[in-house]
Amino acid sequence: MDTADLTPLDRYRTLLLDSAFRPIKVIHWTRALCLQFQDKVITVETYDREVRSPTQAFPVPAVIALKQYLRFRPLRVRYSKRHVFIRDDFTCQYCGATLSAKALTIDHVIPSSQGGKTIFENVVAACEACNHRKGNRTPEQAKMPLRSTPRRPTAATHGTLAGMSTTPAEWEDYLVAAG
Repeated sequence: MDTADLTPLDRYRTLLLDSAFRPIKVIHWTRALCLQFQDKVITVETYDREVRSPTQAFPVPAVIALKQYLRFRPLRVRYSKRHVFIRDDFTCQYCGATLSAKALTIDHVIPSSQGGKTIFENVVAACEACNHRKGNRTPEQAKMPLRSTPRRPTAATHGTLAGMSTTPAEWEDYLVAAG
């Protein structure tokens, strides 16, 4: 293994599954190792990277599953401006421009003045120009169709990945089953 190609260890995250192999959340790899040492989880997938003690080497866990049954309750993604931007892939839902979080605004599909609420199903990411042009109207009234229908993101595919630029290949099989 060439050490020049290695990602810094602080960038590694571990996908935590329940005993039925449903995604629960993303944890830091050091927490995953602690759970392994406590014999609370089984290792399902590992990265091609290891950490060493003076006497042993341990593969960095990519996916782990709890041994004990956990009563499953679906996790809900909390509403936040950042989560709306992540859901919409930092793209204006009217013109399609991809922008930074600082250049994007939140637009109410049904304006607040017409009874629209600030919930995932009624807000989209929009550039300032499109938000201003749409104004206090619905997309139909403004003749500005949405690129996608706003929906509440699932925790398995969104909330767990918030802040991650890419999904590790080792996780793909477990997120597809949950999504």
